[in-house]
Amino acid sequence: MLIEKSKERIILGIDPGTAVMGYGLVKETGNKLSLINLGIIKLDHLDDHPLKLQRIFERTSSLIEQYQPDCMALEAPFYGKNIQVMLKLGRAQGVAMAAGLAKNLPIFEYSPKKVKQSITGNGNAGKEQVAAMLQQLLAFKETPEFLDATDGLAVAVCHAFQKISTSGKSKTYSGWESFVKDNAKRVK
Repeated sequence: MLIEKSKERIILGIDPGTAVMGYGLVKETGNKLSLINLGIIKLDHLDDHPLKLQRIFERTSSLIEQYQPDCMALEAPFYGKNIQVMLKLGRAQGVAMAAGLAKNLPIFEYSPKKVKQSITGNGNAGKEQVAAMLQQLLAFKETPEFLDATDGLAVAVCHAFQKISTSGKSKTYSGWESFVKDNAKRVK
């Protein structure tokens, strides 16, 4: 397993989406977290799914180049009522993950419930509750236009709170080789 820097690190958090993808970056210095940036990547104006995936890869790669994060944390897709939506979200997450793996970033994955639990103490919290708690934790006043931005930020903060006690609860990959090794039956 690839060991992350322990004294100071930048965490890129991503909330994958095919209409709007949220992201957030935090800097962790010891036990102190500070906000670097948060925002969204709008994709709803594109009607071609492969083009959306290409844009996700390009924009995620650009964020990595610009901010030089030490790791990436992503929210895992969850099954709702529509399997097609879950498949599209899974592709979006996979493409964002691929951008991180291409830059040899350690990748961490968290369920939506785990992210909400880490931020608010309630795994069923609403997006507004998560956003309000992040504003308090990171001392920022601006309310983003899209809650997807704070969702991406929440994933980064969730990862910071884990203190790398990866006891099998989140999947970690340090590159394509480790991903393929761990998923040999899925890769042909």
